[in-house]
Amino acid sequence: MKAIILFFLLAISLVANALDTKPDFVVAADGSGNFKTVQEAIHAVPDFRNKTTVIFIKKGIYKEKLILAASKKNVKFIGESLDETILTYDDYAQKKNAFGEEKGTSGSSSFYIYGEGFSAENITFENSSGPIGQAVAVWAGGDKLIFINCRFLGFQDTLYTYGGNNRQYYKNCYIEGTVDFIFGASTAWFESCTIFCKKAGYITAASTADTTKFGYVFNKCKIKGAAPANSFYLGRPWRPYAKVAFLNCELPDLIRPEGWNNWGKESNEKTAYYAEYKSKGKGADPKKRVNWSHQLTDEAYKAYIFENVFRGWNPEVK
Repeated sequence: MKAIILFFLLAISLVANALDTKPDFVVAADGSGNFKTVQEAIHAVPDFRNKTTVIFIKKGIYKEKLILAASKKNVKFIGESLDETILTYDDYAQKKNAFGEEKGTSGSSSFYIYGEGFSAENITFENSSGPIGQAVAVWAGGDKLIFINCRFLGFQDTLYTYGGNNRQYYKNCYIEGTVDFIFGASTAWFESCTIFCKKAGYITAASTADTTKFGYVFNKCKIKGAAPANSFYLGRPWRPYAKVAFLNCELPDLIRPEGWNNWGKESNEKTAYYAEYKSKGKGADPKKRVNWSHQLTDEAYKAYIFENVFRGWNPEVK
């Protein structure tokens, strides 16, 4: 009897989950869905809809320069396959626009996200222009953004966390790049992510506002890469009040012993806040870190919870 009841409850649960993830729109390049392109599906989302609009994207390489407007709220992308559902474009900063002007870093992005409450699962976001200078894969410019099991592929300036008031959560994601490949002013938490360092450079270039208490938080992340030993800094301050903390992270020998860079300005050492807590690996040596960085005490570490970092928002509570 118990087995029958358990089976019945499981069946109900599976049905409920299926209903939760039932897509509103399906994108398929082969024409088997509602739309052939991702941008068409975005356009179909009603403006300022309060309920979540789920867009399921089938396997394929979708070469589109995408924009999710601020009026497209609570949009959720679900990819059929992490490695085979790829949203890509190949603009870069020095590339010319229709008027013969350089696009610049901000104009180089493959995907612009302005809509509040956007989320994505099992998607690869890419800037495919190669090692050609600044080339953004995702301009994450909305509040309460969530990325789970996603990949961000590029070289310099891969992920732009845009907007000082925005809060963003990245879980089980893969992010790769060279110089300043995670950068911007948003408050962003990276949980159990793989950060892959290519060539040499800087992982972060935060531009946190002086009025913002938390910038980037990397918790239980693994730093990996093909870069040589002592070739990467954990970060440098794009703006004076940059704030970055690496908590319980694995750091290989590609991380430079000093850990942090002041971007050529001694004054940044007085304003930037760079911290670590229980770093592990060959790239973790507190005694060799720059003296203006911080090794968190157990008490200071307790402040790093979602509600504090995200000013009352908990991305894991639905």
